[in-house]
Amino acid sequence: MSAYPAETASVLDVDALRAEFPILHQQINGRPLVYLDNAASAQRPACVIDAIADYYRHDHANVHRGVHTLSDRATRAFESARETVARFLNATSTREVIWTRGTTEAINLVAQSFARPRLQAGDEILISTMEHHANIVPWQMVTEQTGARLRVVPIHRSGELDMDAFERLLGERTRLVALSHVSNSLGTINPAARLVNLAHERGIPVLFDGAQAGPHLPIDVQALGCDFYAFSGHKLFGPTGIGVLWGRESLLEAMPPWHGGGEMIRTVTFEKSTWNDLPFKFEAGTPNIAGAVGLGRALEWFMAQDREALAAHEDTLLARCTEVIEALPGLRIIGTAEDKVSVVSFVADDVHAHDLGTILDHQGVAIRTGHHCTMPLLEWYGVPATARASMAFYNTHEEIEILGQALERALAMFRD
Repeated sequence: MSAYPAETASVLDVDALRAEFPILHQQINGRPLVYLDNAASAQRPACVIDAIADYYRHDHANVHRGVHTLSDRATRAFESARETVARFLNATSTREVIWTRGTTEAINLVAQSFARPRLQAGDEILISTMEHHANIVPWQMVTEQTGARLRVVPIHRSGELDMDAFERLLGERTRLVALSHVSNSLGTINPAARLVNLAHERGIPVLFDGAQAGPHLPIDVQALGCDFYAFSGHKLFGPTGIGVLWGRESLLEAMPPWHGGGEMIRTVTFEKSTWNDLPFKFEAGTPNIAGAVGLGRALEWFMAQDREALAAHEDTLLARCTEVIEALPGLRIIGTAEDKVSVVSFVADDVHAHDLGTILDHQGVAIRTGHHCTMPLLEWYGVPATARASMAFYNTHEEIEILGQALERALAMFRD
């Protein structure tokens, strides 16, 4: 369900939006592509593709290190993209915006640079049952390194966080809360501001994995009050291999670098090195310049849209997709939270999710099947895999009907 006020939403011209996404206009196995795998990776509008191509055609050079014209152009484009990210997040400064390869690297950076130096044996990091592996494994690694331990907040069968358990688990030894803002498997929207308030009342910092939130919700790190926020470009209509860690400037200032090399230094001798200012202290080596340029253009494009109308359209897609799947005998939805984004995961009683996905692909319908990098969550639900239809604003109601028809044919085929 959208976090935008529904009454402000206008009618969305979906056909005009789709016209901006070249990849959508093709056939797969002789049928028009129905792309319902947006939670894994969204598609890019032509302006993003053009921005990356134009950078390589006209402006490519290394950044921050040259006095020649191409280097100056590249540097200005690279840092302009950082300014765009700061506006998207409502960050107080570009010094708080760190380029990473994606959400996974951003969380690893916090684990190794923020958490590891502060953790002692017996300390605790709090995550939840619904987390993506990217918000589990880095904390497992750092607890093994320090003797700290991981505590897991349970969820209800609906896929909603158990808030009573969350409060109980916030203890004297809790040193960090790391939670998904939106679940990639269930679509659940966690009550981020409330979670932050509860943690901050006890002096505990909070990190949000925002990979799934950015495409669907307004992100305002100042309003949320969190301490770290991570997201990936490819979920937000930008390139792969680029992402962002936002952190409070005071915390980032106190953190040591994670990677060493060029760019992140101020001085180097054989005896000692000193570190560059934020944000460059955490950006060792030649960065993904084209990726940053592409992500900046994607966010500019996205912020220029009627975000309320986009979200309202996605809500209608979610409602209809839920109805279609619930109407098919033998299908069961996993994750029925009242507050969720346009993600529907489901299982068939007698058909493996991978087989279902393969048959749907033969009909031109692209969904995701498997554990969605949430193996502990699916184990808790007692299922080996789910099929997941994840919708973006460029999807149509006709595509949802095609999904339903394709599922009906696939189920009939297997059951016959």
